[in-house]
Amino acid sequence: MTDTVRVTTANKERDFSTFLNISEAFRIMEQLADVTLRRLLDNEIFELDPGLQDPTQITKRDLEARAQNEFFRAFFRLPRKEKLHEVVDCSLWTPFSRCHTAGTMYTSDSYICFASKENGCCTVIIPLREVIGIEKMEDTSLLPNPIIVSIRSKTAFQFIELKDRDTLVENLLQRFKEVNSSNSLHCNNLQNNNQNSLAFGSMCALGDDEPACLGTEASHGKERSECEKENNYLLSAEALRSDFHQSGMPGLDFGKSREQIKESLWDDHFVEYGRTVCMFRTEKIRKLVAMGIPESLRGKLWLLFSDAQTDLASHPGYYAHLVEASMGRCCMATEEIERDLHRSLPEHPAFQSEMGIAALRRVLTAYAHRNPKIGYCQSMNILTSVLLLYAKEEEAFWLLVAVCERMLPDYFNHRVIGAQVDQSVFEELIKEQLPELAEHMKDLTALASISLSWFLTLFLSIMPLESAVNVVDCFFYDGIKAIFQLGLAILEANAVDLCNSKDDGQALMILSRFLEHVKNEESPLPPIGNHHAFFSDDQEPSPVTEIANLIHDSYEKFGDHSVEQIERMRYKHRIRVLQSHEDTTKQNVLRVVIPDVSILPEDLEELYDLFKREHLIRCYWESGSAVPERHDPSRPYAEQYRIDVQQFAGLYRLLSPWTCGEHTDLLAHRTFRLLDENMDRLIEFKGLASCLDVMYNGEMNEKIKLLYKLHIPPALTENERDSQSPLKNPLLSTSRPLVIGKSNGDAVDYQKQLKQMLKDLAKEKDTKTEKELPKMSQKEFIQFCKTLYSLFHEDPEENDLYQAIATVTTLLLQIGEVGQRSISLGSGSDEFTEDLQPEASASDQDAVFTDTVKTPHKDSQPSPETEGDWTVSFEHILASLLTEQSLVNFFEKPLELKPKLENAKLNQYSLRTNGMSCQSRSEHARPSMQ
Repeated sequence: MTDTVRVTTANKERDFSTFLNISEAFRIMEQLADVTLRRLLDNEIFELDPGLQDPTQITKRDLEARAQNEFFRAFFRLPRKEKLHEVVDCSLWTPFSRCHTAGTMYTSDSYICFASKENGCCTVIIPLREVIGIEKMEDTSLLPNPIIVSIRSKTAFQFIELKDRDTLVENLLQRFKEVNSSNSLHCNNLQNNNQNSLAFGSMCALGDDEPACLGTEASHGKERSECEKENNYLLSAEALRSDFHQSGMPGLDFGKSREQIKESLWDDHFVEYGRTVCMFRTEKIRKLVAMGIPESLRGKLWLLFSDAQTDLASHPGYYAHLVEASMGRCCMATEEIERDLHRSLPEHPAFQSEMGIAALRRVLTAYAHRNPKIGYCQSMNILTSVLLLYAKEEEAFWLLVAVCERMLPDYFNHRVIGAQVDQSVFEELIKEQLPELAEHMKDLTALASISLSWFLTLFLSIMPLESAVNVVDCFFYDGIKAIFQLGLAILEANAVDLCNSKDDGQALMILSRFLEHVKNEESPLPPIGNHHAFFSDDQEPSPVTEIANLIHDSYEKFGDHSVEQIERMRYKHRIRVLQSHEDTTKQNVLRVVIPDVSILPEDLEELYDLFKREHLIRCYWESGSAVPERHDPSRPYAEQYRIDVQQFAGLYRLLSPWTCGEHTDLLAHRTFRLLDENMDRLIEFKGLASCLDVMYNGEMNEKIKLLYKLHIPPALTENERDSQSPLKNPLLSTSRPLVIGKSNGDAVDYQKQLKQMLKDLAKEKDTKTEKELPKMSQKEFIQFCKTLYSLFHEDPEENDLYQAIATVTTLLLQIGEVGQRSISLGSGSDEFTEDLQPEASASDQDAVFTDTVKTPHKDSQPSPETEGDWTVSFEHILASLLTEQSLVNFFEKPLELKPKLENAKLNQYSLRTNGMSCQSRSEHARPSMQ
């Protein structure tokens, strides 16, 4: 059997085969699905590349370029804005091995990066702001096509075997100049914008000459600190750990000696591999990180590994400016922050004081102000608390930026999509690496729910703090890969007990108790209990696990997954997670709407699918549509998807029973304006469902009321009110005698009916408490007549309906004119009904649906004021229509929505295609008509 690719949708499966290169085809399909789904469903964070804006112009090259860009940013954990420019094979001189190491150079807007061909052998990240020179060297047989990149810490990197070296160097120099000029411009702007703030001015002094060097303080550090003291909000100048360091605890001497040994090892490493962000990153440094970073170096190394140091140096004064701009403002994010401040490491003395709480408040509030798309999410407080223990306040802010925007993309938003995607990836890794455990626990979603906090808080919420910080060390060096492998190591260590567990609750107890007893015997800090951990009533002693051993096992047994493999798995699982969210949204929308309508639940579900598909068709194929305005996952479920008037008109043509030929679009637009109560030119699913429910399942009075509302403002506009009628045949007139012959020879005198009707309506109005609908003017009534005439077209009872509507309309025109005369004479309804008299024969020519209607006295010309007073009420119209059985039968006959839904599913795409082609033809024809 040939290899096939199966595409599974909600309704069916489709198999594709006979590929020239099935792997390449599958990769492209996967990339296209990822781009499309994220574009349509995940617009909280996702930003589309310019080359992918128009779906009709997407090429394989565009998809490959995007995939390569994403891999580059994920591998080196760089900002999303970084655009990859060149990928060049080369060799880099590595002094620690005294040879050139073969690998690949990646260049982007602000970085030069290198990765060795041998995985884990050597990587280098060089921010262009750290570069002081890029130059070509003499080409020799030993050093073919070499270039030298010099950086501020008096180090140089030698690259050789570069193809098209001249063009590469020229491009690098151009971007190098752009980075330097943008840094200078940013600093000058801050000085100008904040000239009254000494803190901002002093921080701008940190210009391009400050090296981002470990263990070296900025030359302007004291000046910055002094100026910040004059700021309204005093920023913490040191890590909170320094102010709340506990000493004198028994047994700490051994820990201090271990710390000194670690510091010595790191000092030796810095000498050989470098101590800046541009250091050589090798397997040796990974082993040092796995042992646990010394307390004195932890914050600085976190800055270097995450490259938050570059952000810090590139944005002098930015954080202080954010603090000034954000503090004191009140919004939902600040309310949530205030609620969680005292829940953040409450067991640590640093957060039992106002100093620590104030610093935490400033960092979280400043970040919410910087990135309102994320704002504030739970678990950010726990992470930020730990960052503040080991880094200065401004450094902690940039570390938080690195985590939220680069290292854990899409984790911290309203739906935590990124975390759920990684949970799904984690489930796949469990099946792959721990098959026996996966076999025993058929439903791995239970484990995923337990492990969600592992990913969101990097184990900080469920491990003792002195152990969890070692996990954070590994995370800042290796990214999310470190959390995946540590999670697998924890499950493997408890695999036997988990396989013997009886239910999910027992599994939770096993894992929680294990994590509570993960210790760090080498830590110089006193043990700090974890307030967030799960505590059981079981008093049985649990074995202690050393965190260093657990991390070592995670690297040895599960450390072979590359960044590329994890990114591929994320592609696959993101589709499932987003679709799962859509299913949840759908069920919640239906739950909200079902109680308010009479449409069958299965039909309502089909209707929702059509509504959402109309939204997606427009957003995908029309690049000009503003997706965020129409799809907002942060809104209540029933309000997340919205459509505009053109989309509504398309659905109206497919689904409405009130189709009126050329009049249909006009009626659809009026219906849209009626439903658009907040006048934002978008409506939600509930509006469409309630409207169709009246059309299909409403009582006659409800249907007439809807029609009535469609012919008064705001549904009816001034332009439509004045439009001319397309109808030509004479059907009604105010001059027609109000005596109609019946088929059985009897005659009905509508004069008497009219008198009684007006008396009854007057009595009803006195007892009615419901808000009265505005009365309909003469021009509005004419439009109402047009719609009724159009509705009956091609109906089996067309002739009877025309006769009936002619009678009723004549009656209503007389009512309006009598009311008009009564207002001018100041008389009541009981008096003016006596004036109704036949005025002319039926053979007279009638003016049909014109803007002016004949009056009983042809020679008299009504004044504008008198014409403006012509009105008829909803009660008049309803009562008149009820006098004609054929009209009652028309509006009371049962209607089926299901056939319309089935037809719409088949024709929705073709209708959109035909509409777009017609629009294109009209646009081409317009210039020639001019």
